[in-house]
Amino acid sequence: MKKFYVTTAIAYVNAAPHIGFALEVIQADVLARYHRLKGDDTFYLTGVDEHGVKIYETAKEAGMETQEFADLNANKFKALKGVLNLSNDDFIRTTSDRHKRGAQKIWQKMFDAGDIYKDKYKGNYCVGCEAFIPDKDLDADGNCPIHKKKPNVFEEENYFFKLSKYSDKIRDLIEKDEMKVVPLARKNEILNIIGEGLKDVSFSRPKDVLPWGIDVPNDDSQVMYVWCDALSNYITGIDYENEGPLFKKFWPCDAHLIGKDILRFHAGVWIGMLLSAKVPVPKAIYVHGFITSDGQKMSKSIGNVVDPLEYVDKYGVDSLRYFLMKEIPTTDDGDFSHKRFIEVCNSELANSFGNLLNRVVMMLDRYCEGKVPKVSKNDDVKKISDFLTSAVKKYQDSMDAYDIKVACETVFSVVDFGNKYIDDKKPWTMAKEENKDLPNVLYNLLEIVFCATVMLSPIIPGSADKVFGQLGRDAKKISLDFKWGNFKEGEAVNKAEVLFPRIEEK
Repeated sequence: MKKFYVTTAIAYVNAAPHIGFALEVIQADVLARYHRLKGDDTFYLTGVDEHGVKIYETAKEAGMETQEFADLNANKFKALKGVLNLSNDDFIRTTSDRHKRGAQKIWQKMFDAGDIYKDKYKGNYCVGCEAFIPDKDLDADGNCPIHKKKPNVFEEENYFFKLSKYSDKIRDLIEKDEMKVVPLARKNEILNIIGEGLKDVSFSRPKDVLPWGIDVPNDDSQVMYVWCDALSNYITGIDYENEGPLFKKFWPCDAHLIGKDILRFHAGVWIGMLLSAKVPVPKAIYVHGFITSDGQKMSKSIGNVVDPLEYVDKYGVDSLRYFLMKEIPTTDDGDFSHKRFIEVCNSELANSFGNLLNRVVMMLDRYCEGKVPKVSKNDDVKKISDFLTSAVKKYQDSMDAYDIKVACETVFSVVDFGNKYIDDKKPWTMAKEENKDLPNVLYNLLEIVFCATVMLSPIIPGSADKVFGQLGRDAKKISLDFKWGNFKEGEAVNKAEVLFPRIEEK
């Protein structure tokens, strides 16, 4: 049995979950469910990042103790498992003891390798980025190019990590795809950054400046810099501390899912840390883009921030999941507009998939007493079976290549095929004419609906489970290994419920 380990970047708990993080955790969930469908032993980790200047200062502004503030928002992210119907196997918090011990372990390994040293440092620190920014990367006004604010200038004695020592090795790993960076544009981007040579990075902060963090081993006057702390979650969440069964089974990671803004930390700093500590590097880093709202960057001041929880409450979780996976290019920026959301839900979920399911189940009820019909020699079987087999292959290739959008489009080519088959065959006319081929046509449609639902199940799992129930299938026994002949004569097919009612809004 193959294994598959997928992670998301852990979210800062300085604010409630936003649509960009919803995109990432749903992408990871789709990949995890897809690999389970294939029969792979799968582990999906997400979690929250609770240390650093940003959280410490935000808690102070809110008049709360830092841990109390972190607990409050961490619970909002943990609740996403139920809200977004996620299947994550664990949820890591960087304030947990298991994480602290694991992070200190990798620090000690790096220290023992001679890769951590103490030095004085002066630099521009952006609290929003949780990063030091070189002068050359500031904009014309001396601001952080992302947060449009002047960074703080810090001069302090810190521990440093000899990232420069591993610059050539990291470049070779990425160039040779021994560690894949997907898509190609992001691979080229990080290679350009590494081409200039990776510099040593500050790896701690004095505790009298930042009391909120993980103590540096053997020096309690310093706390770990947030990126050193946060990045190690990918191994602390599977028991790197004890190098137990989970760690031995699932590491190296098969796919880190991250946003494009943190690529250099994951494909640079994190890989250097692992090389220093003599831990195998991940197999792949999958990079997605940002979501705009009606063509503009989301901003509280503009009032165009999309709250994923509102959409779930109003339209159902699977409508949101499907829209994000189908309409936002998997590895690029995409736009979220309310108007387009309604259009997609109505045209694809209600009119295409929902309509196909309802038509097939209603015709089985009307013409076959709600049971799987007896089939005879069926001239359409080879053509339909070959089409479905080809579609499943394309779907798998897309998922394996981290292109969930194309996988969604492939599923709906099957749905469209099914609806066209109904329109071509006109079963209602066949019934009037007592055409003996009617049972065959209805059976063929059952196979088409079933195949489409299997492929949709990682994307809209709750709705897919309801369809499996209507078709008399056990959702827990479904696999992606498509073969014709999934239904036996006389099995009951339940009346369809309307899974995706049309959304009527002015």
